[in-house]
Amino acid sequence: MRSEGRSQSWTLYRYIAAETAFSFFISFLFFFFIFFINQLLLMAEEILSKRVPMFQVALLILYSLPAIIAMAAPFASLVGTLMAIGRISSDNEVLVMRTSGLAYWTIFVPAILVGAAVSVVSFFANDVLLPAGTLEFGKLYRRMLLSTPAIELESNSVKRFKDTVLVTGEVGDRSIKELLIFDRTSAGERRLIVASNARLKEGTHASLSLDLTDAFVHTAKENAKGDYDYAVAEHILYSISEKDIVQSIGNPGPREMSSMDVLADIRKKEKAVSLKIEERRKKAFEAGLFLEAALRAGPADSRWNERAAHSGRLVQEVSAMQELARDRNLRVYRLEYYKKFSIPFGALSFVFLATPLGLFARKSGQSVGFGVGLIIAILYWALLIGGQTMGVRLGYSPFWAMWLPNVAAVSIGAFLWLGRVFR
Repeated sequence: MRSEGRSQSWTLYRYIAAETAFSFFISFLFFFFIFFINQLLLMAEEILSKRVPMFQVALLILYSLPAIIAMAAPFASLVGTLMAIGRISSDNEVLVMRTSGLAYWTIFVPAILVGAAVSVVSFFANDVLLPAGTLEFGKLYRRMLLSTPAIELESNSVKRFKDTVLVTGEVGDRSIKELLIFDRTSAGERRLIVASNARLKEGTHASLSLDLTDAFVHTAKENAKGDYDYAVAEHILYSISEKDIVQSIGNPGPREMSSMDVLADIRKKEKAVSLKIEERRKKAFEAGLFLEAALRAGPADSRWNERAAHSGRLVQEVSAMQELARDRNLRVYRLEYYKKFSIPFGALSFVFLATPLGLFARKSGQSVGFGVGLIIAILYWALLIGGQTMGVRLGYSPFWAMWLPNVAAVSIGAFLWLGRVFR
């Protein structure tokens, strides 16, 4: 009898796991399609409109897939679990299991195993495939940029190429209306170029070359105010070199890096900030000692008249230390580090919440589960964005800013489970 009971339990485990995995797959396709369409729209706006070869566009999309998978998987786990458990609950299969003497763990365990598998896959996509895809994306984008410089030109935007800044008006088919250029000459002089129209030309050595029409050029000396030259021309050929174009592409940020690389950068930044704080602390200590000596010596001492200057210096150094301790860049890296774990393993926390919620379904379990799942996904994302904003602007704990939505999901799920088991 015992072996027969175990066989029935394993059969139910496989049945519920298969049901959950199938619902996850359907939900994953939904979220994947949403994020994929968003990526296609971005590509259409920035690349497809610039007549880039379709093969290169397909490769760019391929390299973007890890980010889409990492984002879609946790939300698919939530919605898929709600749909699966809601379906078997609304079809009274849970009631049959309970009357057969089976515990709620029979439902919970396979759902947790599926959620854990999804979390591991999502983490792998986010921590391994995403950095690799970003690296290949950057290499391909650089090659595309050199062969099709127009990719970098957008309507009503500001674009920086090393020492050159382009302010564009309306950008059409290889043409720009109302172009403004800030740069420096080879002699280091500041230069302003205004053109009513510009047309993209095939440059030498794949540089970005523009034929400027009705141009005005103003050149100012760096160290001599009022000393300037100006000129007007019907046509000017203006070029930006390959080197400057490639340098305009920034390095990957913490979001595109692996968790180990982000942690290594955090350690470096913490060390640099600590050294700066220590320097400020020494200066503040020196200013404090000077003030103490001046106050002890009294008005007769020559240092008495320097009290205000050193007091201001002390306040300035203390304020600088506080500002360094709130280093914004370091906070961003810490938030992204914890985010690399919280989002993938959000799939597991969602199972704790979705399984007891799904048991409340009485009819149309899959439809209700899908709708409730979307609402919870929106709330989760809002909490995540809110926590990230508070972490950056207000210095809120990076760990809690990123993990609070997961902790809330597990806590609410545990409360619902206790109410279900002990009622």
